[in-house]
Amino acid sequence: MNEVWIEWIVQGMAVLVIAYMTVVALIYIILFTIAGPQIRKERQLNQKEHVEGLSLNKDTFPVSVLVPAYNEEVGVVSTVRSMLSLNYPQFEVVVIDDGSKDATSKKVIDQFEMVEIELAIRKYFPTKQVNKAFQSKLYPHLFLLVKENGGKADALNAGINFSRYPYFSAIDGDSILDRDALLKTMKPIIDSNGQVTATGGTVRIANGSTITRSEVEKVALSRQPIVVMQIIEYFRAFLIGRLGLSRMNILLIISGAFGVFEKNRVIKAGGYNTNTVGEDMELIVRMHRSIKEEKSNQRIEYIQDPVCWTEAPSTLASLRSQRKRWQRGLAETLWTHKKMLFNPKYRGIGMFSMPYYLFVELLSAMFEMIGYIVIILGLVFSFVSIEIAAVMFLVTVMYGSLLSSLAVLLEEWTYHKYPDVYSLVVLFFWALTEAFWYRPMLVWWRCEGLVLAFTKKSDWGNMNRKGIST
Repeated sequence: MNEVWIEWIVQGMAVLVIAYMTVVALIYIILFTIAGPQIRKERQLNQKEHVEGLSLNKDTFPVSVLVPAYNEEVGVVSTVRSMLSLNYPQFEVVVIDDGSKDATSKKVIDQFEMVEIELAIRKYFPTKQVNKAFQSKLYPHLFLLVKENGGKADALNAGINFSRYPYFSAIDGDSILDRDALLKTMKPIIDSNGQVTATGGTVRIANGSTITRSEVEKVALSRQPIVVMQIIEYFRAFLIGRLGLSRMNILLIISGAFGVFEKNRVIKAGGYNTNTVGEDMELIVRMHRSIKEEKSNQRIEYIQDPVCWTEAPSTLASLRSQRKRWQRGLAETLWTHKKMLFNPKYRGIGMFSMPYYLFVELLSAMFEMIGYIVIILGLVFSFVSIEIAAVMFLVTVMYGSLLSSLAVLLEEWTYHKYPDVYSLVVLFFWALTEAFWYRPMLVWWRCEGLVLAFTKKSDWGNMNRKGIST
């Protein structure tokens, strides 16, 4: 009798997992359908003509580019060079050294001939002590803040306090931007006369590409399969997921690597939360909450063409640390704003977006893990029929590999960033293998992140930066 009950439970779990993954795949297809018109429109645009007039427009809004940096001596100079070469009429660059233990500040001071200036900081938000401020003699719009360590969110809050302009862009200290990226990301804000309050650009992986003096000379793939899989994963997340949610104005994530924000809206929302590891998503949710509670019609948009190049984890240990951190940050944000879940007061955010991030982005790892356990143990102990195991396997492949393959095709159809046929063949091949090795690893690590979120323990490891520019 016990074996019968076990068999029924296992069969029931198998059916539940199949139903769940089928629904999630359908949701992705719906998001792709919603994103489709914008993808077609983007494909037909001449991106250079699209913004060339804007670069000469004196009515653009000035922007403060904030670069939080902690132990970024390997890549910080390249990042700053990239910021200084941006094609935008008026901007300042503020590097915030968040108590680095390496030579981050010294690299910036020496490379750009910086001198100490009087420290004048507004107090929009409380932060850890800012000890010194520097300004470059070569580039008067380049500044450096040296402060006590308080984390990325605290560093960004300090940068907002110091910044002079009405909009700011948050850029990771290990990233570089295409020259027109800021211009393209600000265009919707300028065109809407401030109706768009925040925008996020596409983040791409630089590992393997040739980057000289902070400019991408040749886009190429890394030879490491783990990096290639992250490239594919980013295609899928940005081209299908974020674009579809953005078109409905229910996007809850602007990548911490590259986003632009209206400073007053961020100040109203309370700035970056220093008590979570997912400060970028938590801020966006709080901004949406503020907008809906004010009954404002401001929007937060994802702009698919602007590109931020970043260094991806190149070892299993660093990738595992990153994904556990992301999963914990997502869990903390959803828990913090749980009152918005299924709350019609927040319209699409409460009724679709919050449930989507809970059941699809957060809990999918748990359902997938159950699926793997059911397939393996069910077949070993004959609790699951071959037919059900085969259906679960096919659904898993469709959920992962085929969606990723679609993202690769969309990338080539729209942007042609990888010009050679060989790169596309490699991307497509690895996309088809995702369900067999890469996704199970991510599922395990994301489950670890969920456990850490509940236990409040931290175990993030180090990124071990190698640098992406020469």
